[in-house]
Amino acid sequence: MSTESSASGGQLYVVSTPIGNLDDITIRAIAVLQSVDVIVCEEMKEARRLLDYYDINKELLELNEHNDTEATITAVKLLAAGKKIALISDAGTPVVADPGSLLVAAAIRYGYPVHVVPGPSSILTALVRSGMPMDQFLYAGMLSRKKDERVHQVRMLALEPRTMVLLDTPYRLTTVLGALAEVMPDRRAYIGCNLTMPNESHHYGTLSELHEHFKTNRFRGEYAIVIEGNPSAKGWYSFVEESNLSLAASDDDENEEATTQAITHDHNGQQVGEKNKTRWQ
Repeated sequence: MSTESSASGGQLYVVSTPIGNLDDITIRAIAVLQSVDVIVCEEMKEARRLLDYYDINKELLELNEHNDTEATITAVKLLAAGKKIALISDAGTPVVADPGSLLVAAAIRYGYPVHVVPGPSSILTALVRSGMPMDQFLYAGMLSRKKDERVHQVRMLALEPRTMVLLDTPYRLTTVLGALAEVMPDRRAYIGCNLTMPNESHHYGTLSELHEHFKTNRFRGEYAIVIEGNPSAKGWYSFVEESNLSLAASDDDENEEATTQAITHDHNGQQVGEKNKTRWQ
């Protein structure tokens, strides 16, 4: 059991920032950024652009995929010294598809209070604008850069019954759409480009149609892809069962029996995949 009680006074604030329009920030977020000692950011340039807009001048510590461990250690030392730290990403809510999860986990592990300051999210913005069901949805993250792994991921997603959201880097839009369209060309989808910005655009159609559109009309910017779920959940549950059974077959007899019992229990009592459902409210 872990409780938050920092004798040093160190505290971590996880602060959501605009996803495009710099006016989309909460009063509380501005107050926190003005009050902390250090701001941990993903990229110095993006952080300074935001802080300059609100006339905030603070010490910055860069933390991204290139120095995650080292920067986290530095940040924890600052917490130990009693500093108040704000964690921000280039855009939106930190940790979701962005670096920083190691720092949050470390702060919790060592008992430093963690305060989440909610705000903009490209995932929720895209979901709402898509018009697709969002009582339950799956955030699928980014597809693999390795073709074989990417194909396997897309085949699994094609069987997913819930609405899906994908994010990726600007230069990979046509690659991602090509992979999706190859497996489920007729599946309805929505792509939101430069959301919340004056030049935002919204694109609806099948994945095949959207792939053809962006092959012809190259887009280089931030985007989110929302895809309708498979109307038949049976395919997904069958796939999971078959995968689990294949895994069980390669184990020893004891593990095989335990896995089979778990699958039987899930099939009869709780639908497979129920525990992994993501629900946003």
